[in-house]
This record gives sequence, structure tokens and C-alpha cells, in this order.
Amino acid sequence: MRGGDEQTGELFSYVDLEARVRRDHPLRSIREIVSAALTILEREFAALYSPIGRPSIPREKLLRAMLLQAFYSIRSERLLMERLEYDRLFRWFVGIGVDDPAWDHSTFSKNRDRLLEGDIAAKFLAAVLAQPRVKKLLSTDHFSVDSTLIEAWASMKSVRPKEAPKDGSGEPPAAGGGRNIEADFHGQKRSNDTHASTTDPQARLYKKGKGKEAKLCFLGHGLMENRNGLLVDACLTLADGHGERVAALHMIEPRADRPRAVTLGADKAYDTQDFVNELRAMNVSPHVAQNMSGRRSAIDGRTTRHDGYAVSQRIRKRIEEAFGWIKTIAGQDKTKFRGRDRVGWAFTFAAAAYKLVRLPRLIAETG
Repeated sequence: MRGGDEQTGELFSYVDLEARVRRDHPLRSIREIVSAALTILEREFAALYSPIGRPSIPREKLLRAMLLQAFYSIRSERLLMERLEYDRLFRWFVGIGVDDPAWDHSTFSKNRDRLLEGDIAAKFLAAVLAQPRVKKLLSTDHFSVDSTLIEAWASMKSVRPKEAPKDGSGEPPAAGGGRNIEADFHGQKRSNDTHASTTDPQARLYKKGKGKEAKLCFLGHGLMENRNGLLVDACLTLADGHGERVAALHMIEPRADRPRAVTLGADKAYDTQDFVNELRAMNVSPHVAQNMSGRRSAIDGRTTRHDGYAVSQRIRKRIEEAFGWIKTIAGQDKTKFRGRDRVGWAFTFAAAAYKLVRLPRLIAETG
């Protein structure tokens, strides 16, 4: 018998979200890890709010929703709330009932910004690492470090002289050309010392390499353990020639406080005498790629003669997989935030999301 094409809504709903998500769905394992990490951060959440007043969006639900935004490449909070309105998988993961309304996107954004005050992204990353089943996956002896460019949410047309020239050449183009007025930058010399963006003053002009164009950027940094290629630390700095090495020393220092030396793999950009000497002073073996192009490398036979040096050079390239996911899937290639603090928060949180994506399979393989 052929059924009728009826579209009448039901008066009552008896949907059990828990029963609608299959038992082997990868989000189940991720949700367990996330819930355990959020329990560790309960005191941190409580310190961010006053004991009186109207209740806000629960921090736990807010962070779960932000993880879904990274997992599924949802580009805005407005679209995330729209997806949360009709997607039962999203509702189950976040922890809201099937009949509960989704939040307003502006309310969600304001509550998200409050997490900046407590540096929750870095603490969430650490809370995931602290769990016993995750801890056994990590190497404590061998690490790799690298950096990537995060393009700022600012146009090159927003770059203006810090001190307006007397001839008026630093003034914006006259109105009449629409929102995206054309501008000719040829012949103008720009540098971070003399110019800054009016949209995001903390963004810096930076070139990826010789012959490349300068862009307004920040530098995102990641520290990876070499056993399974998981990020164990992440941070963001201003884009300058020293940011990579300063961030690397900052991230490896807490892990080098032990009697046995640890190794740190890195590319040619880290091959400087000062950086190598700093690592050796911290009891870290500098497994840095040698830069022999017209100069003398700071890495000599004391390091390269060991078999572990070649292993570190091969494994260190896996950190590019993390950066690729963070920039392509999690949408951090061109940030949607302004200011170093907000951009850094989003980058660190995306690094935590990448690790959560890989953990279910790794945990299943190790039992």
C-alpha cells in the first residue's frame, strides 16, 4: 500500500537524542574526552562569573558548540546557531534538548568573548592532555616545532603611515569609488616601523619568503610530540623575524626540566647560533635542519652523527598536517578576529580541536 505524502507536524515529541546517535560515531569518543576536560576546568569557569545576576550560556555547552564549528567548517556563529536549530547530532553533542531553542548568535558571540579573560583555550588544551588515556599516547622525550602564517582580518588598504605626511599622501582615497575603492601602492615604501593597519594595529607586514608579497599577518606556533604527531602546545605571536625562535623556547622550556635531555626537531629557519645555544643550555638536543646556503650552520657533527637526528628530521614534517587542518578545516587561514589576544585564542582552540579529531582512532588502536 502506498503511503500518503503528509507533512503534518506532531503535537508531542518523544525523540531520545541519545538513541538517535549510532554507537560507533566518532563524536561519542570525542564527547567523553571533552566532558572529562571540562570537569577539570569547572573552577576556572566559576571564577569568570559573578554569583548573582541572570544565568548565561553554560561554558560547557558553549565550548562544545565551538568545537562543532571547527569540526564542520562552519564559518560564522549565525550559521552555527542555524545548524544547531535543526541538527539533532549537534544538539546531542552540545547537550541541549530537542525542544530547546538555539541561542541568538549575538548572545553566543558575547559569551564566547568572555572566555578570553581566563585563557580558557590553553587550559582546555592542557586539560585534554592531562587525561590518563591521552597521556600514554604522548612522547616525553622527542618533540618538533614549527610556525605558520595566520592572515589578519584587515586589508592592505588599511595600512597607513603612523605619522601623517605633510604632503597629504597618507590620506585615504576620496569617496565615490564604492566600498572597495581602488588604490595604487606602487612606489610606496612600507615597513612596520613607519606604517600600521587602522583595522588591526597589531597585525604586521610579513613575507613568507624571498620574492613573496607582504601580507598583514600573525605567526601561529605549534609544538608536536613525535610519537603520534599530536600537538601538545600552541601559541600566537606578532609576525617578526624572531617570533618563531622565541615561541619555540617558550614552549619547550617546561618540558626540558628533567635530568635526561629531550630532542627538538625544526626546519632551517631555526638554524641560528643563539637559538641552538639556548636549547643546549636547557638540556635540549637541537635536531634543527642545517642551513648551508651561503653561511655556516650552527648544527655540527655532535648532533648530525646520531641516528635520532635523521628520525627527527623525517617526523618533524608531520606538524604541517596539523597546520593544514587548522587553517583549512577550522578556518584559521584568514582569521575572523582582530587583535593578538582574540586571534591567539582562536588558533589555540583550533589546535585543541585538531587533537580531538585524531584521538578516538589513536585510543582505539592502543586499546
